[in-house]
Amino acid sequence: MFPMRQRLGDIDLVWVTLDTLRLDVAEQALAQRLTPNLAGVLPGGRWEARHTPGNFTLAAHHAFFAGFLPTPIGPHPHPRLFACRFEGSCSIVDQTAVFDTPDVISGLASRGYHTACIGGVGFFNQRTPLGCVLPSYFAERHWSPELSVAAPRSTEAQLHLAEQIAARTEGRLMLFINISAIHEPNRGYLPGCTADGPQSMAAALAYVDQHLPRLFDAFRRRGPTFYIVCADHGTAYGEDGLWGHRLSHPTVCTVPYAEFLLEG
Repeated sequence: MFPMRQRLGDIDLVWVTLDTLRLDVAEQALAQRLTPNLAGVLPGGRWEARHTPGNFTLAAHHAFFAGFLPTPIGPHPHPRLFACRFEGSCSIVDQTAVFDTPDVISGLASRGYHTACIGGVGFFNQRTPLGCVLPSYFAERHWSPELSVAAPRSTEAQLHLAEQIAARTEGRLMLFINISAIHEPNRGYLPGCTADGPQSMAAALAYVDQHLPRLFDAFRRRGPTFYIVCADHGTAYGEDGLWGHRLSHPTVCTVPYAEFLLEG
């Protein structure tokens, strides 16, 4: 386990959620060499299968921001990187960064981190009271139509903004990015495709992967950076007669997860 409690303050933090990415699609994309940049940073060149605490974006991110990341598959307890202090927790260990705050984002801010959010899907759009809830965790928050699911070059726009934030922020930075390109509709990333499915999702993931070096390079210039890269949930494409998410099916509840440190 990474010693987050001991390293906090010495490293930047980047947290990327690949919204709606299925585990099987992520693994197949690796096997087909569609995601060479992810392959180069994933521990052992592989995704870890984990269970998400929420089966759609809002629920999953509320849990994430409280310190409940996707859970390893296997016997409990599973030590956590971050936690908000509460009695009876069996997942807080010596390496866990523990905060006396209601969420880990404000906890990081209390330790001197500038917290920034680059939104993607509608729950980050700040256009309605509900769309303001998740961004409100952060001191700096961004959303525009160019970053949304409707923009075919959304990842490029998101990472351009990430480069700007990394370049102008002094002191330690915690950057969160909700990647929207993989979320439906993703059929536009696969020529000739007329309906979303695993193949179009893989094509969208390949598009995202193509541009990830911009993020890695921006933070490499700042110094050592710890990354969390995961899906918030998956989605069903007709398995057992089910479509979409906000339902508890293995295609939705089992997600790809990775954490790794890149030195500056």
